[in-house]
Amino acid sequence: MAYGPSFKWLYRRAAFYVARVLNGARPANLAIEQPTKFELAINLKTAKALGLTVPPSVLGRADQVIE
Repeated sequence: MAYGPSFKWLYRRAAFYVARVLNGARPANLAIEQPTKFELAINLKTAKALGLTVPPSVLGRADQVIE
């Protein structure tokens, strides 16, 4: 199981910052942002190999389920 920021969102925000710097903004003047979109991924094959049971409520909340 992994819970972390959405890399797709992070790449988009990084491109936004690069564009601002290339257009003349000073990096020191750009605000620091915290991620707001997080993703939950569950690997059922590994959970089964470890003898773990993942509740259906957790599976329903997962963004990605690997079987």
